Amino acid sequence: MTQHFSAQRFSVAPMLDWTDRHCRYFHRQLTRNTLLYTEMVTTGAIIHGKGDYLAYSEEEHPVALQLGGSDPAALAQCAKLAEQRGYDEINLNVGCPSDRVQNGRFGACLMGEAALVADCIKAMRDVVSIPVTVKTRIGIDEQDSYEFLCDFISTVAQQGECDTFIIHARKAWLSGLSPKENREIPPLDYARVYQLKRDFPHLTMAINGGVKTLAEAQQHLQHLDGVMMGREAYQNPGILTQVDRQLFGSALPTCDPVSVVRAMYPYIERELSLGTYLGHITRHMLGLFQGIPGARQWRRHLSENAHKPGADVRVVEQALALVADKLPAAVTA
Repeated sequence: MTQHFSAQRFSVAPMLDWTDRHCRYFHRQLTRNTLLYTEMVTTGAIIHGKGDYLAYSEEEHPVALQLGGSDPAALAQCAKLAEQRGYDEINLNVGCPSDRVQNGRFGACLMGEAALVADCIKAMRDVVSIPVTVKTRIGIDEQDSYEFLCDFISTVAQQGECDTFIIHARKAWLSGLSPKENREIPPLDYARVYQLKRDFPHLTMAINGGVKTLAEAQQHLQHLDGVMMGREAYQNPGILTQVDRQLFGSALPTCDPVSVVRAMYPYIERELSLGTYLGHITRHMLGLFQGIPGARQWRRHLSENAHKPGADVRVVEQALALVADKLPAAVTA
């Protein structure tokens, strides 16, 4: 039923230290159609790192890898590896404003180097058949005119053959603001992104920044091809249970939070047997019952017990018992 929708119609943003593979597996229990993104992974980590930075579970599909880097050859190498591993999309980070990222010459500072971004996208597109997309801002520092944004998009689209852009509707200050402040202080300018889609109607464009409800997402979808939700989807993951029905026209019944928790048990047991700590999984589940009686007890029990030595699925069962008996009326309301 979803084939006529853009893959970008609704997605959960890549968020460093948050959208790891445990988070994505959990989110996939809540929504079948939402496109999920990895945290940003640098080309250096993939090529030279000790761990497996491309690990994910098959159940996570559709899943996109977000890369950080600015060396076309290294990006092409990583894109090829990611396609071999079965990722559904490669995304280049041209939006993150942190100092650490700038020092590596990637993230938002690349907005000032449109030709290099185009080279990076082209190098990846030449070696993979899966989509290669760009996540960017509407400007950086004093380079925040609409003309600057249009020049960037047209250069990357024409020279890089990029046809899909996810645009965070704020500019980024490359110095003077922390990454957190860069998500809050520069004002949102949705109208500018809407205008961009009107001026580049042949490109697929999704919007990111400040989206807190599915009603807001519906509003953006009147103007654009897709919506990316970040913090709200993480802190209040229950919102994802409504996405398939409201945004993708799915006729499947909405899953309830109790069955979602129980659906996590086999995954939790599998991960514990591989040496994963319970808290690394349950930290992503804390907000599931937000707004439902018993939510505080659920959060507290997991927060206080999931990190203890030997903590296993029984900790989650005990936490669920604190909220489940209060649920039927609240869930069906």
